[in-house]
Amino acid sequence: MDSLVDNPAFWSLARQPARRNALLAAALGWMLDSMDVMLYSMVIPAAQKDLGMSSATAGLIMSFTLLSAAAGGIGFGFVADRLGRTRALSLSILIYTVCTGLCAFVHTIPQLALCRFLLGIGMGGEWAAGAALVAETWPQQHRAKALALVQSAWAIGYALAAGVVALIMPHFGWRAVFLAGLFPALITIWIRRKVKEPEHWTPATNVSAGALFRGKLAPRTLVITGMNAASLFAWWGLFSWAPSFLSAPVSKGGHGLDVLHTSTFTIVMQLGTFLGYVSFGPLADRFGRKPVYVTFLLMAALIVPLYAVVQTPTALLLLGPVVGFWGTGFFSGFSVISSEAFPTALRGRAMGFAYNLGRIASAVAPFTVGRVAQQRGFGFGLSITSAAFLLAAAIALFLKQDWAKISQEEVQPQAVVS
Repeated sequence: MDSLVDNPAFWSLARQPARRNALLAAALGWMLDSMDVMLYSMVIPAAQKDLGMSSATAGLIMSFTLLSAAAGGIGFGFVADRLGRTRALSLSILIYTVCTGLCAFVHTIPQLALCRFLLGIGMGGEWAAGAALVAETWPQQHRAKALALVQSAWAIGYALAAGVVALIMPHFGWRAVFLAGLFPALITIWIRRKVKEPEHWTPATNVSAGALFRGKLAPRTLVITGMNAASLFAWWGLFSWAPSFLSAPVSKGGHGLDVLHTSTFTIVMQLGTFLGYVSFGPLADRFGRKPVYVTFLLMAALIVPLYAVVQTPTALLLLGPVVGFWGTGFFSGFSVISSEAFPTALRGRAMGFAYNLGRIASAVAPFTVGRVAQQRGFGFGLSITSAAFLLAAAIALFLKQDWAKISQEEVQPQAVVS
């Protein structure tokens, strides 16, 4: 199995300006998406105290964010197909960074909910535009590695959020943490200047999105959307509450860690997450997209209940990277599978729909886990995500190899979902 480190052909392509800039733009967008989203998860305990907010309400606000992200992702899929991948990418980043900054000025729960709702619109648009940009810029034999590298930026953003919280919140409070989310807006200037549209992209003016639900494309849309909905439920239910699981009092099923230790444990977990993301590409090239994707989901289902019931900080610290590896690495597979299963003219809309309709289904996860945690403790709340990982693996078994063999009339993605 070739790894990213010892693959000279991959890095030779990465030195080409068009591919390098596309990869960097998508990775930065995804990293900052992660950071802005996870800043909220990291400051929930402090914000709850100041705003008089229950765990169920905090989870409901995250659910509102996911719902708006679904709408934004589907809408930006049209923007990406009609106006271009780079325009959709830069506009989505601008929206979610500005709205993150606005969270610093809220004084009521409805105000916070509104800011997070608006943030979600930009958050939802970033993924489909960035993934489509990379998929159409990189050749098939290296596409899985490139998209895995983009996906790994989520772990960096998550860890960056933990670092920002550790540095800022003890001295300036939780509101100042959100102000740090404004700075990434400057990246949109570089994207507009340096990142070009893929050579094969042309504005899709005469292709109806209804084609996703007819003929050969309909089964792909259904299965890919379904498995993504289940896996996103599991991910958001687990990782939106993981920081609170570490910091909540023992009486509420948490571990009572302070801000510094919670941030440290979170950063260590993201080391495993990063390795999971970047490992998926070489593994998928060697063993196939489908079997590796299913394996990641099954391993996540097995390890999460163990993580939820361990008692000592040492066990949490050691298991955290393992949970991160298996519980998030599969996302690299989704970006590869979905980008290869749909034609160029519909790719932005297809990926936006499949990913973000899944977000609608997963929007209940933060609220559900928060509600269960409030009644039965965080450990029990996190454990219910294991069933969602199992369901995602079961749906993924219906992926078909011939879905990537799209006819010329459908336009041509160039790889195999095996």
